[in-house]
Amino acid sequence: MKVQEAVSRFRDTLKKEGMIRVVTHIDTDGLSSAAILISALKKLDQQFWVASVKQLEDTHIEQFYEEGRKKKWKAIFFLDLGSNKLAEISKMSEFAKVAILDHHQIEEKFILGDALQNIQNENFIFVNPLIEGEEQNTSASSVVYQFVKELDPTNEDLAQLAVLGMIGDVLDKNISKVNKDVIDDAKLHGTQVKKGLNVFSTTRALHKALEFGSSIFIPGVTGSSNGALAFLRDLDIEVKDKNRGGYRTLLDLSKEELSRLITGIMLRRTSRDEEIIGNIYLLKMFGRLYDARELSAMVNACGRLGSAGVALAFLMNSDVAKEKTELIYNEYKHHLVSGLNFVNCTKKIESEGYFIVNAKDNVKDTIIGTVMSILASSSVYSNGTILVGMAYRDDKIKVSARLAGQNSNDVNLHQILSSVVKQTGGEVGGHVRAAGALIPKQKEEEFTDLLQKALSIEEIKIKI
Repeated sequence: MKVQEAVSRFRDTLKKEGMIRVVTHIDTDGLSSAAILISALKKLDQQFWVASVKQLEDTHIEQFYEEGRKKKWKAIFFLDLGSNKLAEISKMSEFAKVAILDHHQIEEKFILGDALQNIQNENFIFVNPLIEGEEQNTSASSVVYQFVKELDPTNEDLAQLAVLGMIGDVLDKNISKVNKDVIDDAKLHGTQVKKGLNVFSTTRALHKALEFGSSIFIPGVTGSSNGALAFLRDLDIEVKDKNRGGYRTLLDLSKEELSRLITGIMLRRTSRDEEIIGNIYLLKMFGRLYDARELSAMVNACGRLGSAGVALAFLMNSDVAKEKTELIYNEYKHHLVSGLNFVNCTKKIESEGYFIVNAKDNVKDTIIGTVMSILASSSVYSNGTILVGMAYRDDKIKVSARLAGQNSNDVNLHQILSSVVKQTGGEVGGHVRAAGALIPKQKEEEFTDLLQKALSIEEIKIKI
C-alpha cells in the first residue's frame, strides 16, 4: 500500500473519540519511529499510549487484542515490526483502525498469490517498501516520516528523527531514494552532512570515540580504554588540548593528525579500509549539533536496558531525560564492552564461512545483536561470513545473525533462520543481512545442531 492511500484510510480516525495505541521496537529505528508519530499526534491533540517490545511475540498480540477490544482503542499502530505477523495483527481491524508501518521481511505467503488481499480491509493499513518491490535500504522511521508528512506537511520538521533511525539501522552506506528525500528535508531544519572518519562520534573525546566505536572495529582499540590511549600515543596525537584544557575531539585534529589517524586505522584493520571514510550526520538537538551515531547509541542504550520511555522523552527534547539518558548510556557501554570481550574470548562453533557463539547468561539478550553487528563491521571476519550469537532470555533464547562486510553472496539470513525455526519452533524476524529469532530454551541443542548444518550447506553454496 502506498503512503498516500494509507493516510487517506487513517484520516477519518482523527475525528473520532478514543485512544491511539502505539507499539514499537526498542531499537533506535523503532524509538525514532515512535517519536515521529507521537509528535505528529500531539500536534493534532490526539490521545496516545506507547508500548515498546524487544520482539513482537504471539503473546503480545493476544494481549494487545484483548486490551484494544475492551478499552475500545480507535487505532493501533505497529512501528518497525509486524510484517511477520500480518494475519494475527489484521484481526484487530475488527474493532479498530490498524496500521503496520515497517521495513522488515514479509512472510513469503503474503508476497506471493492473494494472501495479502484476503486480509485487506478498510480498517487495515500496511505500508512496507518491500511490498511494492522498492529499495530495501529504507528505514522504518523513514516510512513513518513519509506517513506523517503526508498527513500534515508541517511535520517536515520531524525529518531529523528519521535520519536518526536510518543511522540506527546502519542504512547510511547505500542511501535509498526515500532516505535521500528524508535527508534533504532534515537539512532544511538544521542537519549537516559532512565527509569524515566513521568513528563512533565526532563530538566526543577522541579516545572514547575510538574505544566505543561500532562503525569501525579496530583490533586492540575497540572496547579497550588503554588500547585507545596507546594507539593515539603511538600516532603522536595529543588526547588533551593544552591551550583550552579538556579532551580533544575528531573535529579538533589538524589535517596532518587526521591523516596519521586514518593511516593507523588502515594498518590495524588490514581489509575493508574503504569503509572508514563516509558521511557524518550532525543533528541539531538541545541547541547544539550531535553526531547522529552518538545519539543513536544513546537511544539504543535506553531501549536495550528497559528505559524506552526515557529515550522517547529525550527525542522530544526533555532536559531531564537527557541527563537520565547519559547515565543509562554509561551503563550500557560497560555491558557492551563486557559482551565484546566475552564473545572474543569464549569458545565458538567456527568454520571458514560462519561462527556460532552461545553466550547464555554472560551477555544480555538485548545486547547480543549489537555485539554481533560490531563484529560484523570489523576486519576480523571476511566478507560474507555469517555471525550468529545466542543469549538467554528467561525461558527462551535470543538469536542474532549478522553478515560481515558488504558482499552478500546472495545469503538471506532471514530465510536461513526461518528454515531452522520451522523445525524447532519459535519466531523469526529481521532482514536479509540482519535477522533474529526467539526459540524455546529446551530446544537449545537441537537448534544449534540444525543451524550448524544449515550454515554448512550455505558455505558449500558460496564456494560453488
